[in-house]
Amino acid sequence: MKRQKRVLTLLEIMIVICLITLITGVIGYNMKGSLDKGKRFRTEQAMEQLHDMLLLALSEGKKIDEILRDPKTVLLDMGLAKNPDNLLKDGWNEPFQIKASSSKKDFLITSRNVQDKNLSE
Repeated sequence: MKRQKRVLTLLEIMIVICLITLITGVIGYNMKGSLDKGKRFRTEQAMEQLHDMLLLALSEGKKIDEILRDPKTVLLDMGLAKNPDNLLKDGWNEPFQIKASSSKKDFLITSRNVQDKNLSE
């Protein structure tokens, strides 16, 4: 009695590749939304931390113009931020825009990417 070898046909292989591609596409689409949410969350948290640290520097006697001119040096001098370069960037690795409020006693920190994402939703 001879046994026949079972060989995959070209059609079966193509169906398997098609299914793998379809599943990968669905997973990739879902991951993109999760990554954007994570970047937005990281940006919002970094904005809050940066705002608090800059207010702390202001309360310790630093001039607001000095803080706005070089926030990285101010954060390094305070010693509260592990990596000020990362703290000064949003989730998309773009620098925050830091401005003084009209009263010159507070900071307005914005991220172009979060504003763009809010407009598109």
